[in-house]
Amino acid sequence: MIIAGVDEVGRGCLAGPVIASAVILNENKINGIKDSKKISSKKRLNLSDQIKLNSDYSFGVVSPSVIDKINIHNASLLAMKKAIENLDIKPDIIYVDGLYVPETAFKTKAIVKGDSLIKEISAASILAKVYRDNLMIKYDKKYPGYFLKENKGYPTIAHKKALQLLGPSIIHRRSFKGVL
Repeated sequence: MIIAGVDEVGRGCLAGPVIASAVILNENKINGIKDSKKISSKKRLNLSDQIKLNSDYSFGVVSPSVIDKINIHNASLLAMKKAIENLDIKPDIIYVDGLYVPETAFKTKAIVKGDSLIKEISAASILAKVYRDNLMIKYDKKYPGYFLKENKGYPTIAHKKALQLLGPSIIHRRSFKGVL
């Protein structure tokens, strides 16, 4: 049976896209895979490289402007749907972290705390987090003053103060409280 895990990152951010990843592990020999929030950034980078070498994976990206149009819940589901559709291998079942699943032709099951329970979801959470963190580091250079390298777009005190001082950039989610 071919199992895919899907997870997203960036729901609670004030800036940047929401990113989802879908992962089908080719082998279960990768040690240390667990919820991306429970491992260091250095370990995530190492695991991300191992996962990419030993899986079929893909990403789904939904921009801040689309998030503002359809809301973060729908944008998260859209990112997951894109990630699923971008897989080269078609899974028999897809396990999705959380309460909701995207509309798709595949058999899907939502699993609360799935990123701690299902290895494929954990792997997807790692890939999505590394992808988004690297993107926010690039955005930090393009949009200086918001401390995106450090806060990755999340509503830290420094980020909120920067928004008050500089106003929102093009990558900020204008529909989010605290941005305007």
